[in-house]
Amino acid sequence: MEIKAVKLFDGGFMNQPFAFGGEEGKENFDEQIIYRSSLQNFLIDTGSEVILVDTGFPTGAPVPPKKLGAPLYMGEKKQDYLEALASLGYKAEQISKILITHKHPDHTGALQYFPNAKIYISPQDAAAMNLEGENIVKATYNDGPYHNFPAAQKIADGVWFISAKGHTKGNSIIIAENEGLFYMMHGDVTYCDAALKANKLSIVFEDIDAARTTLDRVREFIKNNPTVYLSTHCPEGYENLEMKRVMKL
Repeated sequence: MEIKAVKLFDGGFMNQPFAFGGEEGKENFDEQIIYRSSLQNFLIDTGSEVILVDTGFPTGAPVPPKKLGAPLYMGEKKQDYLEALASLGYKAEQISKILITHKHPDHTGALQYFPNAKIYISPQDAAAMNLEGENIVKATYNDGPYHNFPAAQKIADGVWFISAKGHTKGNSIIIAENEGLFYMMHGDVTYCDAALKANKLSIVFEDIDAARTTLDRVREFIKNNPTVYLSTHCPEGYENLEMKRVMKL
């Protein structure tokens, strides 16, 4: 198995109120404390199939502008999604499955480019996006608990689709097991690794109580298992992957 980062944006920033202020309020954090930001999704090559985790924006989508004082700026666009995929040596036709962490457009914008892929997504987020069709697989999470997560679905050997509600009502995370490590592709459970370490929720959520439960479970899992934490919105996501850096809490 190989896990790769599909790098889309880099050189951005987010402020502490955005990344930390979900429970205590933005006013209790310092706008002048800034964390690095980027945008990358991930790819799992099992050796027998190629699986994507999220798909970024559609080709040619407007680049979110850089504004002084913005809570989040993802950075300058490096590549459109299909360009980034090609730079890793893959074609859209090779993709057999796409695992969606949640419905937001920076995670789902390029779904239409993959004619042979089954798209796995929570029922709640599928409904919110009006996704229907033979290629849409609404997750059942019917393979029982996965470690301390109560509901999970096996996608392939060593690849799990896990219910992790909060950021959206159908939010999911993906864990890939490889050579004794657990690679956690969590979407936006946190926006930066500093928030994970500080045990803080961002201001972006649909269910604050569920988001807190999910973050607690994520932190418990990391404490008990050697986990490479693969974030979407900070460059530690691809740096952790490149170094196989195990998260320490």
